[in-house]
Amino acid sequence: MPMNQAVGVAMKPLSSLAVVVIFALAARAQASNTLLAMGASADGTSVSGLSSGAFMAEQYQVAYSASVIGAGIVAGGPYYCAAGQVYSNIANIGSCMGTPFTTPLYTPWMVAVTRSFSAYGDIDPIANLKKRRIYVFSGTNDKVVYQPAVNSTVAFLKGIGVASANLVYVNKVPSGHALLTPAFGNRCAVNDTPYISRCTVKEQAYDQPGAIFTHIYGKLNPPAKTRTGQLLTFNQREFAADSTSMADDAYVYVPASCSAGTSCKVHVAFHGCLQSAQYVQDDFYGKSSYNDWADNNGIIVLYPQVNKSEPLNPKGCWDWVGYTGPSYAFKNGPQMKAVHAMIERLKSAPSGAVAMH
Repeated sequence: MPMNQAVGVAMKPLSSLAVVVIFALAARAQASNTLLAMGASADGTSVSGLSSGAFMAEQYQVAYSASVIGAGIVAGGPYYCAAGQVYSNIANIGSCMGTPFTTPLYTPWMVAVTRSFSAYGDIDPIANLKKRRIYVFSGTNDKVVYQPAVNSTVAFLKGIGVASANLVYVNKVPSGHALLTPAFGNRCAVNDTPYISRCTVKEQAYDQPGAIFTHIYGKLNPPAKTRTGQLLTFNQREFAADSTSMADDAYVYVPASCSAGTSCKVHVAFHGCLQSAQYVQDDFYGKSSYNDWADNNGIIVLYPQVNKSEPLNPKGCWDWVGYTGPSYAFKNGPQMKAVHAMIERLKSAPSGAVAMH
């Protein structure tokens, strides 16, 4: 937001509720805090993620297409490619990741199955997807989720009805398996923790969160040079049982304008395997450029968290294989319902004074 606009907002009289909310956000939250109702926009929700987070972002976009306007899929295979087989069929999981010498994915089957899920009401009507804006990315040096799998993602999205004009596929950048940010991370081709890297494209640092946001929302203000919002911890257990593999705590970035009464959009950023706070602390939710873009464009960024759990989730991955049960890819899947409830909380209108300790 330009300085003159920021001053104008700051000088407007605030309601008593807004003052309470600002006060609530003033201190960094602790694990016992409740996720605030922020009155966020009902029609501005989007999702993105890397690796298992990319599978989850696509999964969430497909299942909740009525309320999610766009997605960023960074190194993720197509919806339901694992067919709920958990890890009982390792060859099939390898195909979903495009691993060399595995059987290529057959996307018409996934399209047909998704249509049947839609017909039975397990997911929102797939006709919604025609208007959704989807960004897909695969690095040429990715040695975790290889390009054949991501190629299948694009084929699936086209097959399920996403309009070609709304779908962008970036697949020429020589990056490894990583989210790409302009000022933090490994060298471009690295495939290693924290799975955040810096790459140069046409002599400029490639800013992937910015590319995702711009594709979904259109022209935006430039990212903030100094963040003015608050990064808060909240109690995720309110929304997710232990059996979901989701962590006790999760995080949300709230721009200052969103705490002052502006109806902001919501974006959910799903970390990848070995990339939750359990593994990389704040590298994903605090050091990437998501919050810089969000700060200057009225976007609340939700960072749900998954921890490792034995024996089926030893690397803290989102469930795209069925380890939480057969409904994992549906609207009533355990992790899906939990994230949806968090979004609905953020979209709910504040009903009164909310105290955070």
